Amino acid sequence: MVDVFSAVGRRKTSVARVRLLAGSGDIKVNDRTMDEFFCRETLKSIVKQPLEITNTAGKFDVVANVDGGGESGQAGAVRHGIARALVCSDANLRGVLKKAGLLTRDPRMKERKKYGQKGARKRFQFSKR
Repeated sequence: MVDVFSAVGRRKTSVARVRLLAGSGDIKVNDRTMDEFFCRETLKSIVKQPLEITNTAGKFDVVANVDGGGESGQAGAVRHGIARALVCSDANLRGVLKKAGLLTRDPRMKERKKYGQKGARKRFQFSKR
């Protein structure tokens, strides 16, 4: 039986369901290669970050289904999911990933628009008279 380690990663409004399988280091996101799914190099490096920090880049194949949000949030969600799945595979990696801040769910969300105003912080122009 092949060991499969799965975890859920979240960032902004994106949710990624990630599975790690023993393999050669292929990363698939929504049934496409990572190069097809993420266009920018910065997003690709964000996704690879937990594997590079733990020196497990060539040991696992990553299969991720990501949903909601935009490109940046989805990349962050996949990174969070990979980090959590790595801890499931080997508990000794927890210290390294925790120190790098990859196990912490980023709590920053978009601030809601306030009623009677233009946006979250933007106000209509004040007129004294």
